Amino acid sequence: MIQYTYLLINFFTVIICFIFSFHPKINFKRHFLAFIKSSLLVGFVFILWDIWFTKNGVWWFNYRYLIGLKISELPIEEILFFICIPFSCVFTYFCLDKFLKLDWQPLPERIFVIISILLYLGIAIYFRGKIYTLVTFSTTVITLLILYFVLKIRWIGKASFIYLILMPGFLAVNGILTGTGLDSPIVNYNPSNFIGFRILTIPIEDVFYGYEMILWNIYFFKIFKKSEE
Repeated sequence: MIQYTYLLINFFTVIICFIFSFHPKINFKRHFLAFIKSSLLVGFVFILWDIWFTKNGVWWFNYRYLIGLKISELPIEEILFFICIPFSCVFTYFCLDKFLKLDWQPLPERIFVIISILLYLGIAIYFRGKIYTLVTFSTTVITLLILYFVLKIRWIGKASFIYLILMPGFLAVNGILTGTGLDSPIVNYNPSNFIGFRILTIPIEDVFYGYEMILWNIYFFKIFKKSEE
């Protein structure tokens, strides 16, 4: 049974949100196709990133907790991660945006984005010898620059707040993956490739890896959703 651990993590991450997608007041099921398109598009990029890091020993997987099926360098559970986690996050964003007024005023959002860019850029430069830190914070900077200043989106503040709301779930899921409550981690990290600061067992880089992944999922979900209307 232990070999189904990662598979079950994916299942329990998505199942409640999937069931509530059919609730008539939410009706997220109407947007399944938009989500599938966005998650496949964004997931493709992050899977390539994942494969490259795995090949170069930045992280690796403990097959004790996996069913053993692989595509390229990645276990099938890791590939499903890029569908299940975004589904729960995009669904939560959709629901909160539908029922609550969470939009930020322009000035606070601009200040937030600029400070975030400068902070993440500083971290990337200071820890440039740590490949996971460098790549994660650099790409987060690029993400914010493109979304806010090039594509002119104005929901980064709202999405960031919702991501913060989702943080307990993120810590629970990623905590298990990185070893919380287990004899050994499902995902192991080379200590020379990241800062070493962890939340429970979770490298801080994972928080920002997830953050930029969700921002891009929301962006393309909105694009594909609008094209279907």
